[in-house]
Amino acid sequence: MSLALTPARRRTAAAVLTAALLVPLAACGNDNDQKDGGSDSGKKASGGAAPKADLTVLAASSLTDVFKTAGAAYEKENPGTKVNFSFAGSQELAAQVKQGAPADALVTADTKTMDGLKSDAGTPSVIAKNRLVIAVGEGNPKKVAELKDLSDSKLKVVLAASEVPVGRYSKQILDDQKIDVKPVSQEPNVRAVLSKVELGEADAGLVYKTDAATATGKVDAIKIPDSENAIAEYPAATLKTSKHAEAAAAFVKWLSTPAAQKILQGAGFEKP
Repeated sequence: MSLALTPARRRTAAAVLTAALLVPLAACGNDNDQKDGGSDSGKKASGGAAPKADLTVLAASSLTDVFKTAGAAYEKENPGTKVNFSFAGSQELAAQVKQGAPADALVTADTKTMDGLKSDAGTPSVIAKNRLVIAVGEGNPKKVAELKDLSDSKLKVVLAASEVPVGRYSKQILDDQKIDVKPVSQEPNVRAVLSKVELGEADAGLVYKTDAATATGKVDAIKIPDSENAIAEYPAATLKTSKHAEAAAAFVKWLSTPAAQKILQGAGFEKP
């Protein structure tokens, strides 16, 4: 019997050999995919999460309540991350940054303060806006109706100091309306102004509308017309001394997301 292969038999043998060679290659490919956790799918699953870190965020006093809610929401979205806030007047926060206080991000109640920290902070982004109201005792016992009423010498008015953003905004709107107010005290932040009115130590004070909203049942808020008001902007930025730069950047970026904006606007802040 002849052992020579016919053309048909040669083609069949080649096909069998090719199939035999491809089987182990395919098996190797499957092993690699399993070890890599699914290649691209594994990268996508882990790539969207913010880096885990304990963050310290310096934030303006007027953000006290809303940021506690926002921080809890962020931690829930990013397990393993902890956000610690330090609240104070923006000018005090700026001084802390200049002195090298260990922190990862900063949110002020005005762009002027943030602009003074260009060598210490990254590029800021405005995350919210706010407006001023006249805070008075519950029931408005002194019958304050508008800004010009604050010039009444019989009225005990308290304002924030002029170096504080809310104090600067207050001076701006009073000067624009040519209203002369002699405050009984000038406070280091907006919450201190609100507290004076809450405790009855002042008849009226200028605060952000969001702060007045936190004291419902204790103070009333008298609206100031937009034509006489000022718009406060809240810029957020990472700090260059942060030891968690990537995680800090992720949090600052999150503040502009729909989830964070819903929390901010639910507390009365306006869209940036």
